[in-house]
Amino acid sequence: MENLRIPGPTPLPEEVLRVMSRQMINHRGPEFGQIVTEVTANLKQLFQTTADVFLLTASGTGALEAAVVNTLSPGDKVLSVSIGVFSERFATIAGQFGAEVIPLRFEWGTAADPDAVRRALNAEPEIKAVLVTHNETSTGVTNDLAAISSVVKEFDKLLLVDAISGLGSIKLPVDEWHIDVAITGSQKGWMAPPGLAMVSVNQQAWQAHEKAKMPRFYWDFTKARSYLEKGQTPWTPSISTIFALSVSLKMMLAEGLANIIARHARIAQATREGVKALGLPLFAEASHASNTVTSVAASNGLDTRKMLKIMREEHQIVLGGGQQKLDGKIFRIGHLGWVSEDDIKAVLTTLKTVLPQAGFGSAS
Repeated sequence: MENLRIPGPTPLPEEVLRVMSRQMINHRGPEFGQIVTEVTANLKQLFQTTADVFLLTASGTGALEAAVVNTLSPGDKVLSVSIGVFSERFATIAGQFGAEVIPLRFEWGTAADPDAVRRALNAEPEIKAVLVTHNETSTGVTNDLAAISSVVKEFDKLLLVDAISGLGSIKLPVDEWHIDVAITGSQKGWMAPPGLAMVSVNQQAWQAHEKAKMPRFYWDFTKARSYLEKGQTPWTPSISTIFALSVSLKMMLAEGLANIIARHARIAQATREGVKALGLPLFAEASHASNTVTSVAASNGLDTRKMLKIMREEHQIVLGGGQQKLDGKIFRIGHLGWVSEDDIKAVLTTLKTVLPQAGFGSAS
Protein backbone atom coordinates (compact mmCIF):
# COMPACT_ATOMS: atom_id res chain seq x y z
CA MET A 1 0.00 0.00 0.00
CA GLU A 2 1.27 3.43 -0.95
CA ASN A 3 2.28 5.69 1.93
CA LEU A 4 0.81 9.01 0.74
CA ARG A 5 2.60 11.72 2.65
CA ILE A 6 1.71 14.92 0.82
CA PRO A 7 -0.26 17.84 2.31
CA GLY A 8 -3.46 16.64 0.62
CA PRO A 9 -5.23 14.67 -0.52
CA THR A 10 -4.53 12.53 2.50
CA PRO A 11 -5.06 8.80 3.16
CA LEU A 12 -8.54 7.63 4.12
CA PRO A 13 -9.49 5.35 7.02
CA GLU A 14 -11.18 2.07 6.11
CA GLU A 15 -14.47 3.24 7.63
CA VAL A 16 -14.49 6.21 5.28
CA LEU A 17 -13.62 4.11 2.24
CA ARG A 18 -16.42 1.66 2.97
CA VAL A 19 -19.16 4.26 3.25
CA MET A 20 -18.22 5.73 -0.13
CA SER A 21 -19.47 2.55 -1.82
CA ARG A 22 -23.03 3.36 -0.76
CA GLN A 23 -25.64 3.74 -3.49
CA MET A 24 -26.69 7.27 -4.40
CA ILE A 25 -29.64 8.90 -2.65
CA ASN A 26 -31.98 11.75 -3.53
CA HIS A 27 -30.19 14.98 -2.70
CA ARG A 28 -33.61 16.63 -2.34
CA GLY A 29 -34.95 13.92 -0.04
CA PRO A 30 -35.27 13.52 3.74
CA GLU A 31 -32.36 11.06 4.12
CA PHE A 32 -29.90 13.51 2.60
CA GLY A 33 -31.44 16.30 4.67
CA GLN A 34 -30.72 14.38 7.86
CA ILE A 35 -27.13 13.69 6.82
CA VAL A 36 -26.31 17.26 5.77
CA THR A 37 -27.88 18.67 8.94
CA GLU A 38 -25.80 16.35 11.11
CA VAL A 39 -22.61 17.02 9.14
CA THR A 40 -23.12 20.78 9.46
CA ALA A 41 -23.68 20.53 13.23
CA ASN A 42 -20.53 18.42 13.64
CA LEU A 43 -18.49 20.84 11.56
CA LYS A 44 -19.62 23.70 13.78
CA GLN A 45 -18.22 21.86 16.80
CA LEU A 46 -14.85 21.35 15.13
CA PHE A 47 -14.76 24.89 13.72
CA GLN A 48 -15.64 26.04 17.26
CA THR A 49 -18.23 28.41 15.89
CA THR A 50 -21.89 29.30 16.22
CA ALA A 51 -21.79 31.00 12.80
CA ASP A 52 -23.31 29.57 9.64
CA VAL A 53 -21.34 26.72 8.07
CA PHE A 54 -21.89 25.63 4.47
CA LEU A 55 -20.79 22.70 2.33
CA LEU A 56 -19.68 23.70 -1.17
CA THR A 57 -18.98 21.10 -3.84
CA ALA A 58 -15.55 22.42 -4.80
CA SER A 59 -11.87 22.33 -4.03
CA GLY A 60 -10.56 24.79 -1.50
CA THR A 61 -9.83 27.25 -4.28
CA GLY A 62 -13.53 27.42 -5.11
CA ALA A 63 -14.24 28.43 -1.52
CA LEU A 64 -11.54 31.12 -1.67
CA GLU A 65 -13.42 32.56 -4.62
CA ALA A 66 -16.70 32.22 -2.71
CA ALA A 67 -15.27 34.18 0.24
CA VAL A 68 -14.15 36.99 -2.06
CA VAL A 69 -17.28 37.37 -4.22
CA ASN A 70 -19.70 37.13 -1.30
CA THR A 71 -18.12 39.89 0.77
CA LEU A 72 -16.46 42.37 -1.61
CA SER A 73 -17.24 44.75 -4.44
CA PRO A 74 -15.09 45.79 -7.41
CA GLY A 75 -12.76 48.59 -6.31
CA ASP A 76 -12.66 47.54 -2.65
CA LYS A 77 -9.18 47.73 -1.17
CA VAL A 78 -7.97 44.48 0.35
CA LEU A 79 -4.74 43.75 2.18
CA SER A 80 -3.14 40.48 1.06
CA VAL A 81 -0.89 39.01 3.75
CA SER A 82 1.28 36.69 1.68
CA ILE A 83 3.75 34.03 2.81
CA GLY A 84 3.67 31.59 -0.11
CA VAL A 85 1.94 30.10 -3.14
CA PHE A 86 -1.55 29.80 -1.68
CA SER A 87 -1.48 33.26 -0.12
CA GLU A 88 -0.71 34.60 -3.58
CA ARG A 89 -3.58 32.58 -5.07
CA PHE A 90 -6.05 34.16 -2.64
CA ALA A 91 -4.85 37.62 -3.70
CA THR A 92 -5.02 36.72 -7.39
CA ILE A 93 -8.66 35.68 -7.05
CA ALA A 94 -9.55 38.98 -5.36
CA GLY A 95 -7.78 40.94 -8.07
CA GLN A 96 -9.46 38.93 -10.82
CA PHE A 97 -12.86 40.10 -9.56
CA GLY A 98 -11.84 43.73 -9.41
CA ALA A 99 -10.60 44.28 -5.88
CA GLU A 100 -7.66 46.64 -5.43
CA VAL A 101 -5.12 44.32 -3.84
CA ILE A 102 -2.48 45.83 -1.58
CA PRO A 103 0.25 43.20 -1.16
CA LEU A 104 2.11 42.65 2.08
CA ARG A 105 4.65 39.96 1.24
CA PHE A 106 7.01 38.13 3.55
CA GLU A 107 9.99 35.98 2.66
CA TRP A 108 8.92 32.42 1.90
CA GLY A 109 9.71 30.22 4.87
CA THR A 110 8.82 32.95 7.37
CA ALA A 111 5.53 33.93 8.98
CA ALA A 112 3.72 37.23 8.68
CA ASP A 113 4.64 39.92 11.21
CA PRO A 114 1.50 41.23 12.98
CA ASP A 115 3.19 44.61 13.49
CA ALA A 116 3.72 44.90 9.74
CA VAL A 117 0.01 44.18 9.28
CA ARG A 118 -0.74 46.99 11.72
CA ARG A 119 1.49 49.41 9.83
CA ALA A 120 -0.15 48.49 6.54
CA LEU A 121 -3.62 49.06 7.94
CA ASN A 122 -2.53 52.38 9.41
CA ALA A 123 -1.14 53.44 6.04
CA GLU A 124 -4.31 52.55 4.11
CA PRO A 125 -7.40 53.35 6.21
CA GLU A 126 -9.74 52.53 3.31
CA ILE A 127 -8.83 48.84 3.34
CA LYS A 128 -12.03 46.82 3.70
CA ALA A 129 -10.76 43.27 4.18
CA VAL A 130 -7.62 41.33 5.02
CA LEU A 131 -6.79 38.05 3.29
CA VAL A 132 -4.67 35.65 5.35
CA THR A 133 -3.54 32.06 4.91
CA HIS A 134 -3.46 30.35 8.29
CA ASN A 135 -1.22 27.42 7.33
CA GLU A 136 0.85 27.78 4.15
CA THR A 137 1.54 24.28 2.85
CA SER A 138 3.87 25.49 0.09
CA THR A 139 6.42 26.58 2.70
CA GLY A 140 5.41 24.64 5.82
CA VAL A 141 4.69 27.78 7.84
CA THR A 142 1.78 28.54 10.19
CA ASN A 143 0.94 32.19 10.76
CA ASP A 144 0.18 33.52 14.24
CA LEU A 145 -3.45 33.99 13.31
CA ALA A 146 -4.54 34.95 16.81
CA ALA A 147 -2.15 37.91 16.80
CA ILE A 148 -3.00 38.88 13.22
CA SER A 149 -6.71 38.71 13.95
CA SER A 150 -6.27 40.92 16.99
CA VAL A 151 -4.60 43.56 14.82
CA VAL A 152 -7.20 43.30 12.05
CA LYS A 153 -10.02 43.74 14.53
CA GLU A 154 -8.30 46.78 16.10
CA PHE A 155 -9.12 48.43 12.76
CA ASP A 156 -12.53 46.75 12.44
CA LYS A 157 -11.67 45.13 9.11
CA LEU A 158 -13.16 42.02 7.58
CA LEU A 159 -10.94 38.95 8.07
CA LEU A 160 -11.07 36.25 5.37
CA VAL A 161 -8.95 33.23 6.24
CA ASP A 162 -7.67 30.41 4.09
CA ALA A 163 -7.71 27.71 6.77
CA ILE A 164 -7.74 24.89 4.23
CA SER A 165 -4.83 22.89 5.64
CA GLY A 166 -5.07 23.98 9.27
CA LEU A 167 -8.65 23.72 10.47
CA GLY A 168 -9.32 20.35 12.08
CA SER A 169 -5.60 19.75 12.66
CA ILE A 170 -4.10 22.89 14.23
CA LYS A 171 -5.63 25.17 16.85
CA LEU A 172 -8.01 27.61 15.20
CA PRO A 173 -11.05 28.57 17.30
CA VAL A 174 -13.02 30.46 14.66
CA ASP A 175 -15.26 32.48 16.96
CA GLU A 176 -12.61 33.22 19.59
CA TRP A 177 -10.26 34.53 16.92
CA HIS A 178 -13.01 36.57 15.21
CA ILE A 179 -12.67 34.96 11.78
CA ASP A 180 -15.37 36.38 9.53
CA VAL A 181 -15.04 33.75 6.80
CA ALA A 182 -13.02 30.58 7.45
CA ILE A 183 -12.37 28.15 4.61
CA THR A 184 -11.23 24.54 4.64
CA GLY A 185 -11.30 21.47 2.38
CA SER A 186 -12.35 17.87 2.86
CA GLN A 187 -9.09 16.40 1.52
CA LYS A 188 -6.86 17.87 4.23
CA GLY A 189 -7.12 17.09 7.94
CA TRP A 190 -10.73 15.93 7.66
CA MET A 191 -9.86 12.40 6.47
CA ALA A 192 -12.21 12.61 3.49
CA PRO A 193 -11.57 12.66 -0.28
CA PRO A 194 -11.38 15.84 -2.36
CA GLY A 195 -14.65 17.36 -3.48
CA LEU A 196 -15.99 19.49 -0.64
CA ALA A 197 -15.06 22.89 0.71
CA MET A 198 -16.48 23.98 4.05
CA VAL A 199 -16.90 27.63 5.00
CA SER A 200 -18.08 29.48 8.08
CA VAL A 201 -19.75 32.87 7.68
CA ASN A 202 -20.32 35.11 10.70
CA GLN A 203 -22.53 38.15 11.20
CA GLN A 204 -19.93 40.70 10.09
CA ALA A 205 -19.44 38.70 6.89
CA TRP A 206 -23.20 38.66 6.31
CA GLN A 207 -23.28 42.45 6.70
CA ALA A 208 -20.57 42.72 4.06
CA HIS A 209 -22.49 40.24 1.90
CA GLU A 210 -25.52 42.53 1.82
CA LYS A 211 -23.44 45.25 0.14
CA ALA A 212 -21.12 43.08 -1.97
CA LYS A 213 -21.45 43.60 -5.72
CA MET A 214 -18.98 41.13 -7.20
CA PRO A 215 -20.73 38.69 -9.57
CA ARG A 216 -21.72 35.36 -8.08
CA PHE A 217 -24.11 32.57 -8.91
CA TYR A 218 -22.85 29.11 -7.98
CA TRP A 219 -21.11 30.49 -4.88
CA ASP A 220 -23.95 32.62 -3.49
CA PHE A 221 -24.04 32.29 0.31
CA THR A 222 -27.65 33.49 0.39
CA LYS A 223 -28.66 30.51 -1.73
CA ALA A 224 -26.55 28.19 0.42
CA ARG A 225 -28.29 29.41 3.57
CA SER A 226 -31.81 29.21 2.18
CA TYR A 227 -31.30 25.67 0.90
CA LEU A 228 -29.62 24.49 4.11
CA GLU A 229 -32.76 25.50 5.97
CA LYS A 230 -34.49 22.80 3.90
CA GLY A 231 -31.70 20.26 4.48
CA GLN A 232 -30.35 20.73 0.95
CA THR A 233 -27.61 22.39 -1.06
CA PRO A 234 -28.43 24.78 -3.93
CA TRP A 235 -26.74 22.61 -6.55
CA THR A 236 -26.14 18.87 -6.88
CA PRO A 237 -23.58 18.05 -4.18
CA SER A 238 -20.78 15.50 -4.07
CA ILE A 239 -22.94 12.94 -2.29
CA SER A 240 -20.27 10.26 -1.85
CA THR A 241 -17.88 12.79 -0.33
CA ILE A 242 -20.58 13.89 2.10
CA PHE A 243 -21.08 10.23 3.08
CA ALA A 244 -17.33 10.07 3.72
CA LEU A 245 -17.24 13.32 5.69
CA SER A 246 -20.17 12.22 7.86
CA VAL A 247 -18.10 9.23 9.02
CA SER A 248 -14.77 11.05 9.38
CA LEU A 249 -16.34 13.81 11.48
CA LYS A 250 -17.74 11.24 13.91
CA MET A 251 -14.26 9.72 14.17
CA MET A 252 -12.78 13.15 14.86
CA LEU A 253 -15.34 13.98 17.53
CA ALA A 254 -14.71 10.61 19.17
CA GLU A 255 -10.97 11.34 19.29
CA GLY A 256 -11.63 14.86 20.54
CA LEU A 257 -10.37 18.09 19.00
CA ALA A 258 -7.79 18.71 21.75
CA ASN A 259 -6.39 15.21 21.22
CA ILE A 260 -6.29 15.69 17.44
CA ILE A 261 -4.36 18.94 17.81
CA ALA A 262 -1.96 17.31 20.28
CA ARG A 263 -1.43 14.32 17.97
CA HIS A 264 -0.57 16.56 15.05
CA ALA A 265 1.85 18.57 17.21
CA ARG A 266 3.50 15.38 18.48
CA ILE A 267 3.91 13.84 15.04
CA ALA A 268 5.14 17.11 13.55
CA GLN A 269 7.81 17.40 16.23
CA ALA A 270 8.91 13.82 15.61
CA THR A 271 9.11 14.56 11.89
CA ARG A 272 11.23 17.66 12.37
CA GLU A 273 13.56 15.91 14.80
CA GLY A 274 13.89 12.95 12.47
CA VAL A 275 14.70 15.14 9.50
CA LYS A 276 17.39 16.99 11.44
CA ALA A 277 18.83 13.70 12.65
CA LEU A 278 19.37 12.75 9.00
CA GLY A 279 21.47 15.91 8.59
CA LEU A 280 18.85 17.79 6.58
CA PRO A 281 18.02 21.45 7.30
CA LEU A 282 14.41 22.52 7.80
CA PHE A 283 13.13 25.25 5.50
CA ALA A 284 10.46 26.95 7.64
CA GLU A 285 11.51 29.10 10.55
CA ALA A 286 11.36 26.95 13.67
CA SER A 287 9.07 29.27 15.64
CA HIS A 288 6.29 28.98 13.03
CA ALA A 289 6.83 25.48 11.62
CA SER A 290 3.59 23.84 10.56
CA ASN A 291 2.16 20.86 12.39
CA THR A 292 0.57 19.52 9.21
CA VAL A 293 3.49 19.65 6.76
CA THR A 294 7.25 19.77 7.22
CA SER A 295 9.33 21.57 4.58
CA VAL A 296 12.91 20.40 4.12
CA ALA A 297 15.63 22.36 2.33
CA ALA A 298 17.82 20.69 -0.28
CA SER A 299 21.45 20.73 0.80
CA ASN A 300 24.76 18.91 0.57
CA GLY A 301 24.26 17.78 -3.02
CA LEU A 302 20.70 16.45 -2.64
CA ASP A 303 18.72 16.23 -5.87
CA THR A 304 15.17 16.49 -4.54
CA ARG A 305 13.56 15.47 -7.83
CA LYS A 306 15.61 12.28 -7.98
CA MET A 307 14.94 11.56 -4.31
CA LEU A 308 11.18 11.98 -4.74
CA LYS A 309 11.25 9.65 -7.77
CA ILE A 310 13.13 6.90 -5.94
CA MET A 311 10.88 7.20 -2.89
CA ARG A 312 7.79 6.94 -5.07
CA GLU A 313 8.83 4.28 -7.58
CA GLU A 314 10.95 1.99 -5.43
CA HIS A 315 9.41 2.40 -1.97
CA GLN A 316 5.81 3.53 -2.63
CA ILE A 317 6.25 6.58 -0.40
CA VAL A 318 4.91 9.77 -1.96
CA LEU A 319 6.27 13.10 -0.71
CA GLY A 320 5.66 16.61 -1.99
CA GLY A 321 8.10 18.70 -3.96
CA GLY A 322 8.63 22.43 -3.90
CA GLN A 323 6.25 24.72 -5.79
CA GLN A 324 7.01 27.60 -8.14
CA LYS A 325 10.31 29.24 -7.11
CA LEU A 326 10.88 26.48 -4.53
CA ASP A 327 10.75 23.72 -7.15
CA GLY A 328 13.87 21.58 -6.70
CA LYS A 329 14.89 23.55 -3.61
CA ILE A 330 12.74 21.89 -0.97
CA PHE A 331 10.63 18.80 -0.41
CA ARG A 332 7.65 18.42 1.88
CA ILE A 333 6.36 15.70 4.20
CA GLY A 334 2.65 15.83 4.89
CA HIS A 335 1.44 14.65 8.28
CA LEU A 336 -2.20 15.63 8.66
CA GLY A 337 -5.48 13.82 9.02
CA TRP A 338 -5.27 10.04 9.33
CA VAL A 339 -1.60 9.82 10.29
CA SER A 340 0.37 8.03 12.99
CA GLU A 341 3.94 7.98 14.28
CA ASP A 342 4.54 4.72 12.40
CA ASP A 343 3.70 6.40 9.08
CA ILE A 344 6.43 8.98 9.69
CA LYS A 345 8.93 6.41 10.98
CA ALA A 346 8.55 4.58 7.67
CA VAL A 347 9.29 7.80 5.78
CA LEU A 348 12.36 8.64 7.84
CA THR A 349 13.76 5.10 7.73
CA THR A 350 13.43 4.99 3.96
CA LEU A 351 14.84 8.49 3.52
CA LYS A 352 18.01 7.39 5.32
CA THR A 353 18.56 4.80 2.60
CA VAL A 354 17.48 6.92 -0.36
CA LEU A 355 19.27 10.19 0.41
CA PRO A 356 22.75 9.00 -0.61
CA GLN A 357 21.25 7.53 -3.82
CA ALA A 358 19.98 11.03 -4.64
CA GLY A 359 23.33 12.73 -4.15
CA PHE A 360 23.08 13.74 -0.49
CA GLY A 361 26.58 14.00 0.98
CA SER A 362 28.22 14.53 -2.41
CA ALA A 363 28.71 18.29 -2.10
CA SER A 364 32.28 19.33 -1.56
